[in-house]
Amino acid sequence: MSLVRKLPTMADIARVAGVSSMTVSRAFKADSLISLDTRTAILVAAEELGYVFDSTASNLRSQKTGFVAVTIPSINNANFADTIAGLSGALAARDMQTLLGYTNYDMENEERLIEQLLRRKPQAIVVTGGRHTPRARKLLENAHIPVIETWDVPAKPIGHYVGFSNAGAVRSMVDHFVAVGYERIAFIGGDAGGDIRGSDRRCGFVQAMTAHGLDSSRLVAAGAPPISMREGAVAMASLLEEHPDTDAVICVSDLSAFGALTECQRRNIAVPQQIAIGGFGNYEIGNIAVPTLTTIDVRAREIGEIAAALILDLLDGKEDVAQRAIEPTLLVRESSR
Repeated sequence: MSLVRKLPTMADIARVAGVSSMTVSRAFKADSLISLDTRTAILVAAEELGYVFDSTASNLRSQKTGFVAVTIPSINNANFADTIAGLSGALAARDMQTLLGYTNYDMENEERLIEQLLRRKPQAIVVTGGRHTPRARKLLENAHIPVIETWDVPAKPIGHYVGFSNAGAVRSMVDHFVAVGYERIAFIGGDAGGDIRGSDRRCGFVQAMTAHGLDSSRLVAAGAPPISMREGAVAMASLLEEHPDTDAVICVSDLSAFGALTECQRRNIAVPQQIAIGGFGNYEIGNIAVPTLTTIDVRAREIGEIAAALILDLLDGKEDVAQRAIEPTLLVRESSR
């Protein structure tokens, strides 16, 4: 005797509710011709039988799969997690879900993920950054669904974007440090080829320092992303050994900045009295560090919320939706005052 329990079907629900299978199908589609009493009886019968509605066939007929594909560089980055939370929360209001893949800061891996995700027929796709392999770009261009690039302002947008200039954000922090009186400023991170946004931040640092007529050569490698607090501390130690007269340092992220801060504390170097420190991303740790960290708030959750609103407008047939450039905010805190 088989121990496998037969799953209930629409025919079983129809028999219990005393209606036809067609009526059951229409009830699950919220057909307005089905009375409230009949629909209630059908739903009660389905609950009693433990029936789970399989929307696959219906979705294939309507070309609506009910999900949005998303690629992010890392699953353990608080900023990207906030973006996904904002995106998912806004889409959930329309009963849509996200299918997530992470690229590990590798454009070749992103290309493979995009191909795999598109095979599942998402209604839209959200990617992180505005630079992709030629094949990935072609896949996105030929997808015939809304494509939203985030966390960047692409030179040639594929579809729509919600992002900001990473280089511009760091330039604003350099301007702040110079205005306060720092001149011997260094930058930690942004050296790994896969971290395009980190590299852009490093370029923004060099551009701003050059514009101020200051030495932009104090660039300290920190390794492959995501850069940890430990790697930030190691990079800070290298900086202090090679350039002991440095009076300020800007880090590629708040995590690396926190690591740099702890290295200063180990060496009894007062922050900001002897050296100022700036981070990037407005992580929670930066606001509870001692001293609190000057940083850049990129409004990560809002990026996801705006991307979701864009997607829903495009799926609703609205064509006059605009690109959205986010304006990051410089948060001046104790580490640079």
